[in-house]
Amino acid sequence: MTAKINRDGCIACGMCVEICPEVFHMADDGLADVHQNPVPEEAEEGVVTAQDSCPVSVITAED
Repeated sequence: MTAKINRDGCIACGMCVEICPEVFHMADDGLADVHQNPVPEEAEEGVVTAQDSCPVSVITAED
């Protein structure tokens, strides 16, 4: 699985980082970013939860 964030639409709420810090982090510019691709198998559920929980729907998880 891979994770992507459309950073143009990110509102920097940090929810994805709270849900799955193994894959997401807040970048130096204050927006969320992916720091682990491909996603480790043990973090896949967290990425899907982050995708479903993102208030602006900018996270994409792909197999």
